[in-house]
Amino acid sequence: MSAQPAPRSPAKSSRPDLVNGPIATTLLMFALPVLGSNVLQSLNASVNAIWVGHYLGEAALTATSNANIVLFFLLGVVFGISMATTILVGQSIGASDIDRAKRVVGTGASFFATLSILVAIAGYIFTPHILTLMQTPADAAPYAIAYLRIIFVALPMMYFYNFMMMTLRGAGDSRTPFYFMLLSVGLDIALNPLLIFGLGPIPAMGIAGSALATLIAQSGSLLLMIAFLYRRRHFLALHSNELNYLKPDLAILRALVTKGLPMGLQMLVISSSALVMISLVNGYGSQVTAGYGVTSQLWTYVQMPALALGASVSSMAAQNIGAGRWDRVTRIATIGVGYNFLLTGALVALLYLFDHAALGLFLPHEGEAMGVARHINNIVAWSFVLFGVTMVLFGVVRSTGAVMAPLVMLFIAIWLVRLPFAKWLIPTYGAEAIWWSFPLGSVVLIVLAVAYYRYGGWRKAHMLSVQPRGLAPDTGMATPAMTAVDHKV
Repeated sequence: MSAQPAPRSPAKSSRPDLVNGPIATTLLMFALPVLGSNVLQSLNASVNAIWVGHYLGEAALTATSNANIVLFFLLGVVFGISMATTILVGQSIGASDIDRAKRVVGTGASFFATLSILVAIAGYIFTPHILTLMQTPADAAPYAIAYLRIIFVALPMMYFYNFMMMTLRGAGDSRTPFYFMLLSVGLDIALNPLLIFGLGPIPAMGIAGSALATLIAQSGSLLLMIAFLYRRRHFLALHSNELNYLKPDLAILRALVTKGLPMGLQMLVISSSALVMISLVNGYGSQVTAGYGVTSQLWTYVQMPALALGASVSSMAAQNIGAGRWDRVTRIATIGVGYNFLLTGALVALLYLFDHAALGLFLPHEGEAMGVARHINNIVAWSFVLFGVTMVLFGVVRSTGAVMAPLVMLFIAIWLVRLPFAKWLIPTYGAEAIWWSFPLGSVVLIVLAVAYYRYGGWRKAHMLSVQPRGLAPDTGMATPAMTAVDHKV
């Protein structure tokens, strides 16, 4: 492998191109692998839960549930910063500034490596205290400690794996992350029974074996992906004479943190509201809670196209913004919304048509919980189409660096509308207030998102210091044209 660095402006054929060519086809081909990765991650979690729940017992399953809440929070903390990396890399490549893209990669790599090691050490030491604060049941605590400590050991690999995938997506490549996610999930699923129950010289490790399977799968897939990128001479790969890129660039680091944290806080807003909502549902007994829980499981899959499209339009819009192609940014948003109606709408329609069969995978067909679940689904499912429109618009506006407005709008829709509506109207309408709070929140959120997209100042936002030249007047009705953009760090 050559030790020479990639040229500043590589030929278009050497990297995926999100700036030229048909938008509809390019966006769809980019979004499908992202969607596939999301499905694989959910499938992996479900299969692991089946092994633990069916063969190690309820206490072990409770332990993994508690540990996964901690893991979700830790991954949520860096999700926004990873997304900021995607946008910065995308804007740099759109502007054909490969030098700056490499500085983003180097700064991000150093930041993620340092942060993950510190969190892993602290988490490993304080695992029992964390679980005590969470009031983990006593019978599940030993399992949870064994499981979570191995997860903390795996955390640096998880953080860096996430960073690598988001970097590649910013560079216009969603296929490579999908292929290695497929490898990781396949290894995890295959290793779970082997390490849980043991075979030959491999001892039975119980719940610790499930966590170790995750560690091996993530580490192995990450190392193979890095080797693959260097073998293919990827234009963002840092070589021996480019180690200076690993020295953190303070301007880039500041952008990653200040722009990334608001995007990460969006996950906190959603997850914390889910905890409040389940506490309201729990007041109606186990049958209602079971029905709500199962519909929530199905909604996870219904939301996947919207989340994949949101991430995809963000990557694509970032490159076009870097290239000054604002006319294409508007079309990316329009086509992304259209795909959402097609994909999310199709899933919602299928869920309405076959709700009894889908819910029957988890619930007895004639039980009380089945009737509750179908009723909840009838009220809520259609609102995920609106949710998808919001995710696409948020993906476009944050690609400029406008990250605070989506956070504020999400907080308003969930914490100032949905939750108060459910809580205040429960005395009058009972559980119906909870179910109708979901579409109400979605309607409020899409109104805010559309208004901000059309009239907000997101077109003037930037990730780093940006000095545009040749801007057309911003009427608020369309995106301005840019003839040249001078990006300065």
